[in-house]
Amino acid sequence: MDEQAREHAAAVRDRFRRALLASMAFVAALGAIFFAGPWLGDLRPFTLSPQSPAGLLGVLTAPLLHGSAGHWLANGSALLILGTLVGTVYPRAGLRALPVIWLLSGLGTWVIGQVPSYHLGASGLTHGLGFLLFTLGVLRRDKAAIAAGFIAFFFFGGMLLTVLPREAGVSWEYHLCGAIAGVLAAFLWRRADPQPPRPRYSWEDEAEEPTPDPELELPSPGEVPVLWQRPAEPTGVVLPFRPRPGTDRDESNDPANRP
Repeated sequence: MDEQAREHAAAVRDRFRRALLASMAFVAALGAIFFAGPWLGDLRPFTLSPQSPAGLLGVLTAPLLHGSAGHWLANGSALLILGTLVGTVYPRAGLRALPVIWLLSGLGTWVIGQVPSYHLGASGLTHGLGFLLFTLGVLRRDKAAIAAGFIAFFFFGGMLLTVLPREAGVSWEYHLCGAIAGVLAAFLWRRADPQPPRPRYSWEDEAEEPTPDPELELPSPGEVPVLWQRPAEPTGVVLPFRPRPGTDRDESNDPANRP
């Protein structure tokens, strides 16, 4: 492994630690808000209420609220895995995409959501991060992008179906708008992070033609001196070759010449 590859591996490990710690801290904060709910009072004003001016506050606060422990655990596990993947593979694109996903998923739900209804939970963020990874894996197609997209699809491939209305009480609007925001962010910042360095293998160096040594290189045919040239006119005496005795044939005795 060359020096550039070692530096890249160290940077990836550092990004992984930071992304994991940040994701764990955010999931822990969501859990703290959920378990502190009985002491916080009525949180309905902080949910997202579609097409209501007061419900616009929920665009900012609704992702922080969850209706049950199962709801928090489901979104928290997805945020932990997807947030770590995004922060490790796409640190620059992830920082730019996260506020866009947060805002667009909420605003889209506020526009298309049913009235009256109340939306809460971080599912818009999870779908936005998931579709961000799916799309970047298709657009970039380097090894890290493809691996991150496959991992996200292995754990959360069902997100492709939850963007449609399937179950009562589940905000498919939040899912759909988060997915659209993730795809849009992927197209906008697909080049924000540099491509990982491509490893060079020994067989590639062997396949290259070595630089010829001028002292050992053969000269071209035009540079070779001519030691002998064919004369234009033949010189010398041409001696005839006499036939051997007994090889002459008497044509008179040949049957073909008889009348």
